[in-house]
Amino acid sequence: MRGALFRRIAIFLAVAGPGIITGNVDNDAGGITTYSIAGAHYGYSMLWVLLLVTIALVVVQEMSARLGAVTGKGLADLIRERYGVRTAVFTILLLVLANLATTISEFAGVAAASEILGISRYIAVPAVALFVWVLVLRGSFKVVERTMLVLVLLFGTYIVSGFMARPDWSQVWRGLTVPTVSSDPGYITLVIALIGTTITPWMQFYQQALVVDKGLGQADLPYVRADTYLGAVMTDVMSFFMIVACGATLFPNGVRIESAAEAALALRPFAGQYATVLFAVGLLNASTMAASVLPLSTAHAVAEAFGFESNIGTGFRDAPVFWGLYTFFLMVGTSILLFPRANLVKVMLFSQTVNGILLPVILIAMLRLVNDKRIMGRHTNGRVANAIAWAQTITLIALTGLLIYQTLFQRTK
Repeated sequence: MRGALFRRIAIFLAVAGPGIITGNVDNDAGGITTYSIAGAHYGYSMLWVLLLVTIALVVVQEMSARLGAVTGKGLADLIRERYGVRTAVFTILLLVLANLATTISEFAGVAAASEILGISRYIAVPAVALFVWVLVLRGSFKVVERTMLVLVLLFGTYIVSGFMARPDWSQVWRGLTVPTVSSDPGYITLVIALIGTTITPWMQFYQQALVVDKGLGQADLPYVRADTYLGAVMTDVMSFFMIVACGATLFPNGVRIESAAEAALALRPFAGQYATVLFAVGLLNASTMAASVLPLSTAHAVAEAFGFESNIGTGFRDAPVFWGLYTFFLMVGTSILLFPRANLVKVMLFSQTVNGILLPVILIAMLRLVNDKRIMGRHTNGRVANAIAWAQTITLIALTGLLIYQTLFQRTK
């Protein structure tokens, strides 16, 4: 009995990685900003939304991981085969635009966090770009994966920050379990943004690519699912503590913020210098991971869609298109940020808008693929899973549509 348990744990540890890494990288600079603003402006009243989003994230990412394990192909590859080159080109173009803009915002997070810690952005940003480029290009798949898993541990700084803020846990529990509905336009916009920053299109492409790169198959599905569930829960546990830290300190004192960096600095008078440092370290770690993964996800998707080699374990000579794209996206993200007049707010809004357009396309494509018996065999969705997935997809489409409308029209007034 005990031997069987240890064997299962050992298999899980060997399989784990794609879901945990993808989930935690989702807590990037944009995500941390959204969660920090939610806590600072509205206290604990959005925690219940985070609980529902976790369920939605589990459903979406499980389908992505299952597609990869059953077919042995990436999402871009399947879209090209199933829907044709035109659809693949349209999808990949939107993904490239969104991911490039998001990559720039990740390096903005690196710059902001490093300056809080007393390091110039002109040193930190190029250093981080060089680090992730060398890590991914020169390291094997196992080295990259293990490095990412070690970096995931640094997200624990947000848990520590949350406890250092000394929240009223009874009020936290109430915010988590009792839905709060408000007609405040700012509240509605932030709820939509919270959902949009938690479920993003790059995640489906990246996790499926990692499952394929790791060589996981149908026999590994129970462990692939467990890895996916753990990753989704972990990312939103960290998000939970970001909201709690800001909700316990900034909200009662009426402190308004507009970025994760402002949140880190604003914590100092209420939770102490160490809370600010921990928050900044968490932001630097999250931005570094995302600055590595976003270009990698984009290069994977483009190379897959057009039939080029796209495995992390290959060298530059064996996969020049893949590595050339990865290098290009890193260089663009780094160089634009270093321009002193770069308008990062517009960059983030652009990324948010393009992701909002792309997400419905990806969700519908995934649902059709995962229900195609010619592709999935006996591993298609059941009736209950389909009902949940379609209801969730329709809701997400409506919410992202509203977010796009508010981004394009409301904020320009």
